[in-house]
Amino acid sequence: MNAKYACITAAALLSASAFFFQPGQGPETALAAALAGKPVHITRLYSGPDGQTHAQEIEVKFGANGTDPFKLMAGAGAEIRRAPPGRVADWHTAPRRQYVITLSGRGEVELNDGTKIQLGPGSIDLAEDLTGKGHITRVIGNEDRVTIAIPVVDR
Repeated sequence: MNAKYACITAAALLSASAFFFQPGQGPETALAAALAGKPVHITRLYSGPDGQTHAQEIEVKFGANGTDPFKLMAGAGAEIRRAPPGRVADWHTAPRRQYVITLSGRGEVELNDGTKIQLGPGSIDLAEDLTGKGHITRVIGNEDRVTIAIPVVDR
């Protein structure tokens, strides 16, 4: 898959997840919220100078009129993944810089300081914690968690 096609695919999936898969909402409520201009966020996971994983919430800016597209960093080699209920990926770092978008199911990321970040349909994470202790990822609830991972290509 070439980078241009990956970017187009990522933008389409991001748009779909933003409009139809807001955490804790049914499709009709999520669509109504999206049309009402509810903010969309990306949770960035990164390695700090202390060697620990930290989280930063980034608000997606859609441009002056509110409908211009938000440009993701370039990506190539997107993957859709499925993890069963109860799966725990103990302390690990991100395998590469990547967006991870939860399409269905629920998950949780735990940081070294005990912070737990809840993930549900529509959650967008930017995993950049390539060094240090990393984080724990869990699938919570009673359904599989399906995600799309979109690698970020450095230019």
